[in-house]
Amino acid sequence: MTRIDPLTALQPLLPELAARAAEMEEARRLPADLAQKIAATGVFRMVTPKAFGGLESTPREMVEVTEAAARANASAGWCVMIAATTALNAAYMDAEYARAIYGDPMAITGGVFAPMGRAVPEGDSYRVTGRWQWGSGSANCSWLCGSCTIWENGEMLRLPSGAPDTRMMVFPASDAVLHDTWHVMGLKGTGSGDIEVKDILVPKGRSVSLVSDKPKVPGALYKFPAFGLLSLGVCAVALGNARGALDAFHALATVKKSQGSAKTLAERQMMQAAYANCEAQWRAARAYLFAEIDRVWTAAQAPGEIPMELRADLRLACTHMTRTGAEICRTLYDLGGGAALFEASDLQRRFRDAHAITQHIVTAPSTYELTGRILFGLPTDAGMV
Repeated sequence: MTRIDPLTALQPLLPELAARAAEMEEARRLPADLAQKIAATGVFRMVTPKAFGGLESTPREMVEVTEAAARANASAGWCVMIAATTALNAAYMDAEYARAIYGDPMAITGGVFAPMGRAVPEGDSYRVTGRWQWGSGSANCSWLCGSCTIWENGEMLRLPSGAPDTRMMVFPASDAVLHDTWHVMGLKGTGSGDIEVKDILVPKGRSVSLVSDKPKVPGALYKFPAFGLLSLGVCAVALGNARGALDAFHALATVKKSQGSAKTLAERQMMQAAYANCEAQWRAARAYLFAEIDRVWTAAQAPGEIPMELRADLRLACTHMTRTGAEICRTLYDLGGGAALFEASDLQRRFRDAHAITQHIVTAPSTYELTGRILFGLPTDAGMV
């Protein structure tokens, strides 16, 4: 069987993703027909194990595909990232449960890794109640997941490190209520409203912990640090979105003339220097990111554990890319002048989307504190690295 190349499969759809960006912002979600078209390319299944019909792509490939989608439309790229990375759960489940959820080639999954729910053991199941913010792409999902703290006899269970014992609960989308809370500044087309379940039973076999469990599927992709993989997904959207902003400014600068000037923006020395500097920042951050991806991927393919310091280096590169992408978009928005203010301008959308991406916890400024502790050789709980 010939393996699908996800980037090649997605390529014909990129013009439509770009053309429908305004429509997605208006609807505040990924349209159902577009979700089905993306699902048909296979890119939602980049992290799904081959054993369940997935692509089991390399981290580099996952970033390149997400980057391409986000270059066309950051909200669409975000939905690609969420569907792909939540399928990491499949590698941690018993095969019978994983195949039932992820075996359908058109299945779309989503969910939230923040532990906003509560789960109480009840026989072979957990009784789950919770409401999770940031449920990106959930309207198109057949299965959803939400992380919960585990409670017994009225007390929250903790790991040996003292951190709360949390598990992802995977449940049919039909068990959940979706709340239309997504009224935001950026990534407006992701449909990231609230997901809520009340008093549902989730079999223990449909729950996983990315911290305390070990993958049941062999392979370097599932040895790769789980939170590093999630961080890669977020920064890949920032990477593609910043490239889209560079494209948008290039197109504007070659035709726009400032009031009273005979020169286009592209013919002005200040604009040339500023644009070149943004281009250099983007290329440097991208090269740094891929260098760290390749280092960690090499370690994942070798025997033994991946050193914490290497995992921290990857997280640092992801945060750097996300923050650099936002700075590039802010600069280009400024350079675009009054034309960038209008809703029809890609530059203002790229600016808004970039500063929505920076709010994700896996690439937030606190990541610098985590990686800084490791760089200084200070004692650090590596569970989330």
